[in-house]
Formats: sequence, structure tokens, C-alpha cells
Amino acid sequence: MDARELEARARAEGTPVIIGDTATFVWRGRGPVFVQGDFQDWKGEPLPLERAGPGLWKRSLALPRDAYVEYALFDAKGRRVRDDFNARVSDNGFGESNHVFYMPDGGPALPSRRPRGIPRGRVTRHRVDMSDTGLTGQRTVHLYAPPTKGPVPLVVVLDGEEYLRRVRLPELVDTLIADGRMSPIALALVSHGGPMRDVEYACSEYTVGLLAWKVLPLAREHLSLVDERHHPGAHGVLGSSLGGLMSLFIGLRAPETFGRVLSQSGAFVVENHEFVVFDLARQVPRRPLEVWMSCGRFEALLEGNQRIDPLLRASGHRVEYREYSGGHNYTAWRDDLVRGLECLFPPTPAAKRR
Repeated sequence: MDARELEARARAEGTPVIIGDTATFVWRGRGPVFVQGDFQDWKGEPLPLERAGPGLWKRSLALPRDAYVEYALFDAKGRRVRDDFNARVSDNGFGESNHVFYMPDGGPALPSRRPRGIPRGRVTRHRVDMSDTGLTGQRTVHLYAPPTKGPVPLVVVLDGEEYLRRVRLPELVDTLIADGRMSPIALALVSHGGPMRDVEYACSEYTVGLLAWKVLPLAREHLSLVDERHHPGAHGVLGSSLGGLMSLFIGLRAPETFGRVLSQSGAFVVENHEFVVFDLARQVPRRPLEVWMSCGRFEALLEGNQRIDPLLRASGHRVEYREYSGGHNYTAWRDDLVRGLECLFPPTPAAKRR
């Protein structure tokens, strides 16, 4: 493809220009730019675009055909520059926006917004005092009640405000319930401790206590929940990155309450340090967990997930583990979470017939 055709396609289709498994980034400008993204796990030096013609630059990468990718362009001084050929962007959580695209066999798992006309659950906002738990300040907890009657399992969501705002988890659950793809659940979306997040999610017993002493009583007061005393392990816990680590830790420490674990890109190994979940995973469990884990193939965290999966299985836990073609971001997690919810909270026969 010559430079004229490449630029014409970039203007007509947007960038990158995709042919098969090859994505070609295109830039029009006097000087070269550099590209960095999920395909490098955002590490190392950005990749330079090469001259394709007068004032035109390109860089081609082979990527999985089902990948979701976020990336950014940088000038020679390391400053972000806008890709004028790609208006699709996503908040990266650090005050910037990344450009995004799907490869040909990829795509959103569900519409980005709740379809019109489906029953909607109710979300309420609560403030919880933490002063008597060993943690600081107050926390926001959003409770979601599904648009159904009768007691349901609860899923506690770590980094709850991110899952509320960026994943739009209540809308996702509404859609899956309405489509008969999962059974109804309630949600307790718990905010993290700000600058103390890393400490609280690094296998902290205080965080396990927070759920037992504060979140569960609040949820029982406002939601119609299955009683875990009569249905041990009925509830679940969900988190990503360090939240994914903490979710597995919570399940291993409190399996009678939280018998279902959804861990997305769990940070089980950081800087070659194995967290204590490896020791817990090797032990014969008081009660086997149902674990759904996933991690992106572009992530440095992938190896830790691959290592802990067989340990959990060998100890008797029921594990569903998958790797997706993507990186460490909430859009990838939202797309993949659909599978986890369907796996751990499958629909009843009546729901399937609707």
C-alpha cells in the first residue's frame, strides 16, 4: 500500500488501518511521533513511527485478531499528542485519555448502554464510618438491588466507584438478567481508601474485617439477600489488579461467606514477590471456592495468574481461568466480566426460557 492510499484509508476508516492481523498507525505531521500501548503493557520505550512519505509516518504491528487495544502517541519530547485519525478514546484513570480500537474479530461484549425497556435495578448511595475498624475516614458504598423479587446472592465489588462509573456494572447486570444470561444478584460497590488502597488490598485482614463488620450488615439492612448461614458460600467478591488479588484472599479467608470469586488481572506477583495467596492456595480448603479468573495476554501479571491457577485446582477449588487478547484497563475488564458473571451466577431454567 503506497503512502497516498494509506492516508486515504486512515482518513476514511480511522486509525490504525487494519488488514488481517496487522494494525498500521498513521500520523500526518512534520516530525515523527512514537506509539505506546497495551501491546507493550505500557512499559519500555515508545515505538517510533517510520517515514511513509512526505510528512506521513507509519508503524505496523501484528496483533491478535480478537484484541481490544488502548494506545497513545507521543512527540519527541515525550508529550502526548492527539491521533487526529482516531476519535475513539477512553479515560485511562490517570487524568488522560487513550485512543482505542478493536481488531476485526473483537468487539464489545454488550452495548455500552443499557437497552431501552428492560427492567432496571435500584442503586442507592451510603456512607460508612471506618473509625472503629482500623481503617481511616468514611467510605462510600453503593448498593444495587436487582429488578426482581426474593433473596439473591450478594457480590461485593472492590474499587466499587470505578466499577460503577467506568464499567457501569449495574447496567451490565440489568442487561444480563433481562437477557436470561445470569441469575439475579445484588451488588455492594465499595470505594477504596485512596492513598491507602495498595495497603488495604495487599492481602489485608483489616479489609476482610471491613466487609464483615460494615459492608455485610449494611447490605443485609437494605437488600433482600440469601442467608449465607443457611447457604454457605452463596456470596461473591469481585476485583481487578490488586483488587483481584484481594478478592481471592477474601475468598480463601472467608469461604463460608464468599464462596465465589471473580478476579480480573489479579496482581498475585508484584516485582517477583509472591503474595500470601500462594500459601493459602496450597492448603486444603475448609470449603472449596468457585473461582473465575482472567488476565490479558499483554499483561506482566499474566505469569502470576498462570502460576496460581494449577495450585488452586490441585487443592480442590473449582477454577475457570481464561486469557483474553487485551491489557490492563476497565474496558477490557468490562468485556470479559460478562463471561465471569455467566459462569458463577448461571441463569435458572426459568430465566433461560424467558
